[in-house]
Amino acid sequence: MNQPAETQPQVSLAQSSPTVGTFRERDGALEWSGRQETLRIEPWGPDAVRVRARLGGPVLEGLPGALLDEAPATTATVKTEDGRGQLTVGALTVEVSAEGLIRFLRTEDSEEILAEDRAHFWWPGSRLYTAVGNGHHRLEQRFAAYDDEKLYGLGQHQHGRLDQKGLVLDLVQRNAEVGIPVLSSSRGYTLLWNNPAIGRVELAHNGTRWVADSARQIDYWITAGDPAGGQRRYSAVTGRSPMLPQWAAGFWQCKLRYRTQDELMAVAREYKRRGLPISAIVCDFFHWTHLGDWKFDPKEWPDPAAMVRELEELGIKLVVSVWPSVSPLSENHPVLEQRGWFIGTQYGPMAHADWPDKEVASTVQVAFYDATNPEAREFVWSKVKENYLDPYGITAFWLDACEPELKPGFQENLRYWAGPGLEVGNAYPAENARTFYEGLAATGEEEIVTLNRSAWAGSQRYGAALWSGDIGTDFPTLRRQIAAGLNTALSGIPWWNTDIGGFHGGDPDDPAYREVMVRWFQFGALSPLMRLHGFRDPGMPLGPEMTGGPNEVWSYGEEAGAILERYLRLRERLKPYVLDVMRAAHEEGLPVMRPLFLEFPDDPAAWSVDDSYLFGPDLLVAPVLTAGATARTAYLPTGASWTDAWTGQTYEGGRAVTVDAPLDRIPLFLRDGARLPVAE
Repeated sequence: MNQPAETQPQVSLAQSSPTVGTFRERDGALEWSGRQETLRIEPWGPDAVRVRARLGGPVLEGLPGALLDEAPATTATVKTEDGRGQLTVGALTVEVSAEGLIRFLRTEDSEEILAEDRAHFWWPGSRLYTAVGNGHHRLEQRFAAYDDEKLYGLGQHQHGRLDQKGLVLDLVQRNAEVGIPVLSSSRGYTLLWNNPAIGRVELAHNGTRWVADSARQIDYWITAGDPAGGQRRYSAVTGRSPMLPQWAAGFWQCKLRYRTQDELMAVAREYKRRGLPISAIVCDFFHWTHLGDWKFDPKEWPDPAAMVRELEELGIKLVVSVWPSVSPLSENHPVLEQRGWFIGTQYGPMAHADWPDKEVASTVQVAFYDATNPEAREFVWSKVKENYLDPYGITAFWLDACEPELKPGFQENLRYWAGPGLEVGNAYPAENARTFYEGLAATGEEEIVTLNRSAWAGSQRYGAALWSGDIGTDFPTLRRQIAAGLNTALSGIPWWNTDIGGFHGGDPDDPAYREVMVRWFQFGALSPLMRLHGFRDPGMPLGPEMTGGPNEVWSYGEEAGAILERYLRLRERLKPYVLDVMRAAHEEGLPVMRPLFLEFPDDPAAWSVDDSYLFGPDLLVAPVLTAGATARTAYLPTGASWTDAWTGQTYEGGRAVTVDAPLDRIPLFLRDGARLPVAE
């Protein structure tokens, strides 16, 4: 039954047009309607609600988003009285005023954790809809700012900041910049902006504003609790990662690029000859006949069956690069074009990018399959299955350039099967991972992992691992990866890694770069995934013949090589622990790489540590991040005792300690007497 929110409206006459809305309960949800806007707040899992708001009619169902189709069952109470609406679900209470303003409260003490805030007393309010045509709006959602608040998550960025309060971040996908709109707050909430639209989030000191450049309704999800609880509940509503296959927990060898079957096999055999642990080796781009054929070039890879068979005998998994782009020379281009399975444009031809291909002297205009189209996904998977899985048993794929890498990346002109580019563009990398996850699962494959250069909310449920893209090769870049990895972890993506040593360059014969490599390799050994990659000097121009300098552990001289080998063996010893932590990610949604405050939320100092992290619950990692350093100061959280894994000395938490860090040592600390095989 509809009820007026106030018999005598208590609203501010300073507003341009004071609104008294109407409340009602519908199917366990609280709805408010006023001035042609509908606001719907419904329970969406324990201690959590989903909020949707639309101008010009009821909220819409079935729009693209990250939430699973069904909400976890939970109990809630709805009340409408005294001109207000209230919904309580566990630890979260939501209040809605007569004017439609929302406040989120902790149920136990009614303390405000987040509230909407008007932009101005006259106009606009907390939610702004600016028409852009055809029922779409530029959407703005405004919340209050809090002086003491720290904010984390939002995907992977290269700004080097862990606490992102004060920043403006584009919600868009670019190489090394991954927009995942999930935010964890020190005030005790986790929020998902459930909208794949291109936009931005502004975390200013005078307010927080989420912006979608063009979409049909506001849609977000919020839960109350500390960051660890938020990760559990967020992963429950967006999907948890599968269990990481055992092979993927080991060392991955890669470089740009092994040009032939003989080159790749020579490296694999040399690792085994030297008795070095290796779990995977990567076959990079240009191994194909043409881009978009999705098959080996027999001139360079004459016997993939024999290659895979020998690698299996050596205990090495082959990972193959698959791009979403399709050359006009590809045998698959006509079918994809005629059936409308490419990304289109609002004005002009299909979306394109310049890219080199075989058998042509110049670049060609490659198109991109539309991963939001289920028929296009099915077609692409059928070709991957036909050319990699069926004949050779290849089940591990590297999904490069999956933003997708358009030139220019002008989303406003794009047209996807799922909708206009501005409305749905950020979802592309998740849908691309879905192609491979659903294809492999349909064959009965249970061990599914893909390596992706981009991701979106929910990518983890498709077995997507993320890496930090094409980055630099110096200490400042290494330093920035700590914050990038931790914010990725708080964005629901537990499988993450970097190109060990960075990507753009690096001379294996340069002593200064060898130091970078050693320190980065140590960090890589204590990352969720451990993968050596890069385009080492001397490089070559982009094209089918290109390769880079050597990038194997023995490529960096005797002293550095011995240290790298030591950390290969450390990773191998830690694999049982790594897999235990991966199981926690699979079963509970907890990340592998954890900021200190995830385990120690009651330690105020832990919320500001951005140069070290916990690897699982029991191992604190303090990478060396500056050239020439032989000591490292690290903060040890209060509430635990910490043992130096190398020396055995124990420290009580709640203070910073300085320990020796010669070139062959990354400082590691064991929590509360944990026993891990760190020292040989």
